[in-house]
Amino acid sequence: MKNSSLKWFYLIGLSLVWGSSFILMKYALLGLSPLQVGSLRMIITALVLIGFGLNSLKSLSGKDWKFIGLSAFIGTFFPVFLFAIAIYHMDSAIAAILNSLVPFFALIIGASIFGFSFKKQQVLGILIGLIGTILLILSGKSVGGIADYKYPLMILVASIGYAFNVNIVKRHLQEVKPIAITTGTFVLVLIPALVVLATTGFFKSFEWTSKTQQSLFYIVILSVIGTAVAKVFFNKLVQISTPIFSTSVTYLIPLVAVFWGFLDGERLTLIQIFSGGIILLGVYLVNRKR
Repeated sequence: MKNSSLKWFYLIGLSLVWGSSFILMKYALLGLSPLQVGSLRMIITALVLIGFGLNSLKSLSGKDWKFIGLSAFIGTFFPVFLFAIAIYHMDSAIAAILNSLVPFFALIIGASIFGFSFKKQQVLGILIGLIGTILLILSGKSVGGIADYKYPLMILVASIGYAFNVNIVKRHLQEVKPIAITTGTFVLVLIPALVVLATTGFFKSFEWTSKTQQSLFYIVILSVIGTAVAKVFFNKLVQISTPIFSTSVTYLIPLVAVFWGFLDGERLTLIQIFSGGIILLGVYLVNRKR
């Protein structure tokens, strides 16, 4: 399959997987704390990747490890915890819509720090998307979809981390095997994740109940499919496309997440739907070719 077709295959597949991740995280949080969910997600993912990707690490140079380390903490470790904490306090569908701002941040960071070019229409798209974001946050606060402004801000900070990650991979890890990047990333965050999990009292006070059993089940699915496999595919997508195209997955994700949220009883108000539409319009302008 040619790269032009393959990139669309990865884009649609990742949209379905990551769009479902928000509702999986929501259910995992029913029996475990946000820090436990975030830690376990990274630990399980690391163990899975070590199982079939350990040999790929032999191909990494010292320079590769430097950028993988930077990517690991900016684009994985901290965002995983930020998302878990935020989704614990807000609707998963709204979190997915806010996450669609990743292409904006990827464009801004890519142009200002990594030297990637951009078009005037993309600046217009950024401004439109920011307007939609502000409206979504304000409307969520007024109708109870968002309990506190700091939680949507956590999503935005995590999105900036993802944007840095995609630019780092594109600029500095273009020739590195995707499985090596992904495995290296989670090898580096494994010990810190174990430390965070230990601070929650998980190893001393964890109780095996039907609720915690279900939470662990959702975390395993989230880790194996939504993180380990999806991260490998995403790193490949970044290499065969552009940072802007690869992060476009985030404006398809809300469609899947809103569908799952609707089935779970979440309801979006008209102003939230309108705000989400503005965000998607902005992302479309950022990605549209003349």
